[in-house]
Amino acid sequence: MEWLGRAKIDFTTSSKPLGLKEKDGSATDLLQICQSAVPACQLNPLIFNGHAQTMWTATKAHGPPLHYKRRIFEADHAEFNGSFAVDFAVADAGEPDESLPPRTAYFSEDELADMGSDDARPMLVVLHGLSGGSHEVYLRHAIAPLVDGGKWEACVVISRGCAKSKITTGLLYNARATWDVRQTIKWLKKTYPNRPLFGLGFSLGACILTNYLGEEGSATPLKAAVAVANPWALHISSKMLQSTMIGHHVYQKALGNSMRALSMRHKEELDKFTDIDTAHLLSLKYLYEFDRAYQCPTWGYPTEEAYYRDASSSDALVAVRIPFLAINAVDDPIVSSLSLPYAEASTNPYTVLCTTSLGGHLGWFEIGGGRWHGKPVCNFLNHMAFEVDLDSIDNEVDKKRILGNPKHGTDFDPIRRKMHVKLNQ
Repeated sequence: MEWLGRAKIDFTTSSKPLGLKEKDGSATDLLQICQSAVPACQLNPLIFNGHAQTMWTATKAHGPPLHYKRRIFEADHAEFNGSFAVDFAVADAGEPDESLPPRTAYFSEDELADMGSDDARPMLVVLHGLSGGSHEVYLRHAIAPLVDGGKWEACVVISRGCAKSKITTGLLYNARATWDVRQTIKWLKKTYPNRPLFGLGFSLGACILTNYLGEEGSATPLKAAVAVANPWALHISSKMLQSTMIGHHVYQKALGNSMRALSMRHKEELDKFTDIDTAHLLSLKYLYEFDRAYQCPTWGYPTEEAYYRDASSSDALVAVRIPFLAINAVDDPIVSSLSLPYAEASTNPYTVLCTTSLGGHLGWFEIGGGRWHGKPVCNFLNHMAFEVDLDSIDNEVDKKRILGNPKHGTDFDPIRRKMHVKLNQ
């Protein structure tokens, strides 16, 4: 049936998935919730494979309109100082700011002073993909049904320098850059103390979200999270892209072009605050070249491959301690199917990996232009927010985040990294 656009759906989780209790007192588990949240995946048969689904995203079709107001935060991290932006979904942003993405304006000083509430509406913290922002169509397709229904609040943490945000140091971001989302979540918990918080990440943002959840374990204020099109093992996906003509000269080049454009917008700051040879940086074509020229000297990695291995989130999945749904398409040409963490998902009762045989990278185009991935995202989050007794979630079902064999004095910490970073936890 795949040739008619009907994708096969599979679920991978622990043999004993996390037990949960509904608000009506009935017992269920994470796998049952995920299976009920994920509808049949009927995609447009004319967009017939992963390459077509992925390339169709470049058509920039109109998505549901969302309005935002932007708040600028000063980072509380001593080493990774500077500023970053967070876009909050609002009913009407008023007159949009020409210097920002569409339908976006800055909060006024009075609005900033009035932020905060005792209401108990669920709030979604969203992380976008590489060089993206709150304006991305794939993101709006996923969160618009939640926000437009009036029951949810949402904000999008903007990776430094993206979505027309300004940087005030030479730091952009990488796949391990969890510090800004950590600060945002702490601020939300303090400012909106009664709101249950949830997470949603796309592509590189899904990698950052998963790394954050692994680092925090049961300490995270988030109640549940979804990761869509996470690249998981960055080194595998990078090697696979470089090994094919289309992967190297189309996808690696397209990703490299987006990062070159980002660097061009911030050339003045990069020249002022770093020793990066920006003339060389702006001459590069491919993403791995950018990572070699920027990520390595900025963060201190010896090679881009060392960065990819260190920043991958497959191991972090083992340390996640909240209900977590991951959605990936097996035919994603950017996220190699060889990188999908089947083994890791099968060991952790808190995680369910849902794979579709079709969909490409952040594609999942349906007949008529809809995007399928928004349906399981909304269904899962709505179920967790409104039907599950959140106070019944046991974040310590599997207390052994650090594994190993005591008999031989070994230990395995899934979030131990080669590059030590102070996390400001």
